Amino acid sequence: MRPTSSAETFPANTPAASQVFTAVLSHGPLARLEVSRRVGLSPAAVTKAVRPLIEAGYLVEGADEEARPALGRPANLVRVDGGRALFIGVKVTGDEIIGVLTDLCCRVRVARHLPLPDRDPRTVLSGIAELVEQLLAETDGPAAPVLGLGIAVSGDVDRGEGTVRYSPFLEWRDVPLAELAAMTTGLPVTLDNDVRALTVAEQWFGAGAGLSDFAVVTVGAGIGCGLVVHGRVVAGAHGVAGEIGHVTVDPAGPLCHCGNRGCVEAIAGEAAIVRQVREATGVLLTHPGEALALAREGVAGAREVYARAGEAIGRGIATVANLLGPERVIISGEGLAAYDLFAEQIRDAFVTAAFGSAAQCDVRTRPLPFEEWARGAAATAIQSFITPDTSR
Repeated sequence: MRPTSSAETFPANTPAASQVFTAVLSHGPLARLEVSRRVGLSPAAVTKAVRPLIEAGYLVEGADEEARPALGRPANLVRVDGGRALFIGVKVTGDEIIGVLTDLCCRVRVARHLPLPDRDPRTVLSGIAELVEQLLAETDGPAAPVLGLGIAVSGDVDRGEGTVRYSPFLEWRDVPLAELAAMTTGLPVTLDNDVRALTVAEQWFGAGAGLSDFAVVTVGAGIGCGLVVHGRVVAGAHGVAGEIGHVTVDPAGPLCHCGNRGCVEAIAGEAAIVRQVREATGVLLTHPGEALALAREGVAGAREVYARAGEAIGRGIATVANLLGPERVIISGEGLAAYDLFAEQIRDAFVTAAFGSAAQCDVRTRPLPFEEWARGAAATAIQSFITPDTSR
């Protein structure tokens, strides 16, 4: 692997500076008075925070010619210079690795996919190194430095320790992936659960920007949930906050791989849907796309499986709304390919199970390609660079 850029420290050495930069990153360009209003700091404190960031080239300030007031000079706006630094994000699935190269504003410049012949940690680590090498090759010449690598993996991931404690889809236990990847690539590495990584990207750059409390529910191979409470992505004391996939919605339901019965994931996860459609129709199928095709063709029993899955997902979302009262729940994931088959059931089950005003929660869908999961990993790397304390 060719040498990477030398380590660089972000000049925001105070919480106020990080707060100001994050506000401009998510909502900019902004006038300084608007920054002051958004972060709750005095104009003098904002000026103090902005100065070193402008000097280091992370922020730039200039007149907004398009918003010239009727009288006087155009307003000066502060914005992030996205080209000042680059980051790499990697999403590991069961059969491939997806990587993206982004700028500081998490805009994807290049995306690459690499098939995985097997799920052995050594194979995955080698694949990550190869993918990073390909993406680093895109930065030859006068490009900005690559200042971090984010890796997103499903399952129980300890971001602070940089360890995959348990990933059922990869069949991993206690893999120190962050340390191994840092040694292999030479880059600072942030490792996080894939749904939490996607939630970071939605909080800063997507449908959750500007919201203090929201949730991201992902539907696909598993049923995941990322939570933002009072402006912070939360993992909980044990790192598994938001596991609505293992909320029991039918005590007499099918056995889940976690050992319990009737979990949302045991009813609405893709493997569960394939199994149930196979049992209902007698058709030997192995892929979610085949189950989806049968349901769309109107094969007896197939559509009922999706309807039941929608009801389970709706009840799971209602549990989140009842417990946390988020302003918005964003539904995403590859399972949205079947959304037309269970959208009504999700909505009806949610309204039925949500308590009181929790039913007013804005539930919306946001289809995202797998590259967006890798972009989420890049967002965690940007987050770690801006605010090294990742215990949030």
